[in-house]
Amino acid sequence: MKYLLIVALAAMVGCDVAENNQSYVNKALPLVNKENPWYRSAAQQIEQNRLIAKTIKNHEGAAKNIILFIGDGMNLTTVTASRIYEGQQQGLLGEENNLSFDHFPFSGLAKTYAVDSQVPDSASTMTAIISGIKTNKGIVGIAESVVRGDCKTQAGNEVISALDLAELAGLSTGIVTTTRVTHATPAATYAKSPDRDWEDPSKMPKQAIEDGCVDIAAQLIEYQANLNARYTGANTDGIEVVMGGGSRHFLPANSDQQDSIGQRPDGRSLIDEWKTVNPNGLFIDNRADFDSTDFKSAEKIFGLFNKSHMRFDANRKTKAVKEPSLSEMTKKALQVLSKNPKGFFLMVEGGRIDHAHHVGNAFNALSDTVELSEAVDVALKATSVEDTLIIVTADHGHVFTMAGYPKRGNPILGKVVSTSEIEPQLAEDDLPYTTLGYANGRGHRHLGEETDGDEGYHNHGASGRVDLTGLDTTQSGFFQESLVPLQSETHSGEDVPIYASGPGAHLISGSNEQTIIFHAINHAGGLLSKAKQAFKN
Repeated sequence: MKYLLIVALAAMVGCDVAENNQSYVNKALPLVNKENPWYRSAAQQIEQNRLIAKTIKNHEGAAKNIILFIGDGMNLTTVTASRIYEGQQQGLLGEENNLSFDHFPFSGLAKTYAVDSQVPDSASTMTAIISGIKTNKGIVGIAESVVRGDCKTQAGNEVISALDLAELAGLSTGIVTTTRVTHATPAATYAKSPDRDWEDPSKMPKQAIEDGCVDIAAQLIEYQANLNARYTGANTDGIEVVMGGGSRHFLPANSDQQDSIGQRPDGRSLIDEWKTVNPNGLFIDNRADFDSTDFKSAEKIFGLFNKSHMRFDANRKTKAVKEPSLSEMTKKALQVLSKNPKGFFLMVEGGRIDHAHHVGNAFNALSDTVELSEAVDVALKATSVEDTLIIVTADHGHVFTMAGYPKRGNPILGKVVSTSEIEPQLAEDDLPYTTLGYANGRGHRHLGEETDGDEGYHNHGASGRVDLTGLDTTQSGFFQESLVPLQSETHSGEDVPIYASGPGAHLISGSNEQTIIFHAINHAGGLLSKAKQAFKN
């Protein structure tokens, strides 16, 4: 009886506590949290994600269109710093800003290591992304059993890419990049080469040519014929859009075409060959023609806007002879590709993010990342989340750091100024230091308002610590300090982010092998199934 009384009393006390707690929850918490902007924005995001999850299409082939964005070298630090940089350019504190793909409902991480290396290059990582297989450093579109630079090991080891499958399935296809169109990342979509450096025959050993290997530029021009020959019964129509840089690899040595000297030792003008194969296609090599071309009615576009890589976005804006931006090329490419009722596959690369990091210039890395975000926004506005899968990722990272304890709103390219302070914080060596830095590279240089990051290679860096007092580290020509002195800053081996929106986006979550991106694309687009069906018909 005594025991029952205790239980009853405990229950009564429990009821009172529960009622009091309920009263507290109902009255106190809303007053504390509900009107708080951080609380409110996160709650709104949860509701938005819940609604998106209800409408996402999961079945194979749900995505009519697929757009793959590659921020070359765009690790998480680059994303964070670029987000702040863009916000501060708009007059905000910066940290609360979002890049276009920050709003994507699904995200995950990709492991970037190559088969033979902890820290990879773009050839191995893009082959993993676009083909679903990992391979060795320096290898494009070929499995790991090949020996880099040995043509005889290539045969039988070629892999099929998502672009190959899209072509075989009857989709329109496109490649847009700010690098040379023969550079490792774009090359992995269409080429099979045991060495990423074989962009034209001038870099190929005589033995490789005798053994039957073909340079990457020639593979691009001959892509349609090669693909149809590789798969019996295939009748593809080739890549509809190719835009970027690298004209030198398509022109014979000593050629003056488009005021650019080619470097092909075989005397071939691949641009003329492309025109012959595509009589209804349009070749563009300048901004005026880019602006005046009716892309909506164009069948095929081949645009080469620089003899090597295209300019950094900030540098592009300063030149009298203009190049189109990444976002502008993306918009025009979509006008060509979207005419196909079967859909399209488009790869867009912000390739010069990587190059800015290699030279140790955070300004251009952030500026080009913001432009990539603009290109993603263009794609979002030109397509529907109902039928278009958009994936944004990086191929690898860089040894790029964001550190110290700068106060909120401190210029992201500036020196560290701590909370409640107005002067830059000094390190143990009594020198100020910047928020952004590199673990290795050429070291500090200061070229003032220079926007061409490549100019940094023409100046010897100061390794280690230097006195930055009195220097404006936010200027475009400032090159950050580095710890380990090297000729060029290196890639890093950490995981990189993947962002996804549209049908099949739910497949991107957690920590994954980089190869998952190909499989998500293949499932969402039903590419393999559609390709097989095309052969039956």
